[in-house]
Amino acid sequence: MRYSALGEADIKVSAICLGTMTFGEQNTEQEGHQQLNFAVENGINFIDTAELYSIPPKPETVGNTEKIIGTWLTKRGKRDDLVIASKITGPGFDWVSHIRDAKTRFNSEHISQALEASLNRLQTDYIDLYQLHWPERNTNFFGQLGYQKKINEDELTPVHQTLEALQQQIKAGKIQFIGLSNETPWGIMQFLSVAKEYDLPTVVSVQNSYSLINRSYEIGCAEISHRENVGLLAYSPLGFGVLTGKYLNGQQPENARITRWPHYERYSNLQAIAATQAYVDLAIKYGLEPAQMALAFVNQQSFVTANIIGATSLDQLKTNIESIDVTLNDVLLNEIELIHQQHPNPAP
Repeated sequence: MRYSALGEADIKVSAICLGTMTFGEQNTEQEGHQQLNFAVENGINFIDTAELYSIPPKPETVGNTEKIIGTWLTKRGKRDDLVIASKITGPGFDWVSHIRDAKTRFNSEHISQALEASLNRLQTDYIDLYQLHWPERNTNFFGQLGYQKKINEDELTPVHQTLEALQQQIKAGKIQFIGLSNETPWGIMQFLSVAKEYDLPTVVSVQNSYSLINRSYEIGCAEISHRENVGLLAYSPLGFGVLTGKYLNGQQPENARITRWPHYERYSNLQAIAATQAYVDLAIKYGLEPAQMALAFVNQQSFVTANIIGATSLDQLKTNIESIDVTLNDVLLNEIELIHQQHPNPAP
């Protein structure tokens, strides 16, 4: 396993991070504990979750993932050798109406409420990395490319007030570092510049979608990662499993995520399917597992701090973790670029 600094933070995280949003829905508590044990045994010290999880979001399962991690943490002990990341849910969608009526504001009140609940479920005194799951403001994320101006945004929490609220929790010892998620270049720079202006905590990471079929992070955010030392925590590096090739030719594997919840179609449009076929064929040509080639591509990007992998079985988890030992040579990378030129960002 490789390790690197988490932005300006004085901690190092594994290049592979364990994503856990299947715990409590697709995976039982026992299976979640097995995955956590296997991940740690294989050098992973970085675990990502959110108050929103399990996925798909619903009132019956909200917080389940943190609860499962919490029972594992209590059973295992040795909390300080792990880096635990969680997130406060953003506002604005019907599918989070069970969380603060979908009216979350990143202010002191809501951050305190969400954080305390996460700490209780996780059975820990502190969270290493606390992230804003998506922006409070209206902007383009979750596959939206075009920005549409919203007339009235008077109720938005000013960035400096959000950072002040997070600073209070850092001073209380309940958070170590802060990060963003599903953010735009403007949003990242706003948080960085306001933190500098008001001498407030700075963000150390950005958790955005990034994969062979969604390289939109490269367009505006990658330069920020390099110049401002705010690395990417890449989520959906396999596009909900699409890049394994298991859904090609109309296949619907039993109990697979898109089989069970076909409305998760962000990575399954016709252009994405065509690109996926090309990448799978390329992996086979070079004798590689398609999943490992896709993950190795993400692992090798200089602006990526950690690659967030998820799995529903230990076999899948083993394959995904072993991608850290796969190196894509320049010839293969050039062929990936040719496919990218033919199918640029088909699933943003």
